[in-house]
Amino acid sequence: IKMPSKIKNIIIFIVILVIVVSVYLFFFKSKPEVPALSSAVEGSLTGLNVSSDTTYADVGQEFLALLLNVKNIHLNDGIFTDPAFATLHDSSIVLIPEGNEGRANPFAPIGVDQVLPASVTPPPLPPITDTGTPPSGGGGSGLQP
Repeated sequence: IKMPSKIKNIIIFIVILVIVVSVYLFFFKSKPEVPALSSAVEGSLTGLNVSSDTTYADVGQEFLALLLNVKNIHLNDGIFTDPAFATLHDSSIVLIPEGNEGRANPFAPIGVDQVLPASVTPPPLPPITDTGTPPSGGGGSGLQP
C-alpha cells in the first residue's frame, strides 16, 4: 500500500510526538508531595469534625462525646423469646484433623522441622448431643430452622 509522502510524514510526526509526551510524563513530571504523617492523621479521623487548627485535646473531647453516644444504644432482645428462634438447632460440622496438616512451624528454616512421634494422637473430641434447646450466646452461624 502506497501512501503519499505528506500523509506518511504526518503519521510519523504524530507517533514521535506521542512517544515524546509519554516519556516526559513518565520520567520528568514531578510527583505530588506526600503530606507529613501528623497532618495525614489529623485529616483522616472519620466521623470527627477535624480541621487544621484543631488541637489534640479538642479531638479527644469530640471522640469522648461520640463514645458516650454509643453507650446509650439499646438493642431489643425480644428475638430470643420468639418461637421461631427457639426452634433453631445447631447443625455445624465438626472438622476432624487428618494428621497431615503440614509443618509444626511453617516459618522455621527448611530441614529444621520438628517431627512428632507417630504414637501421638490428638485428644478425643467431646460427644455431640442435641438437647433441643438453642445454644446460649454466640453468633448465629450454622443455625437453621
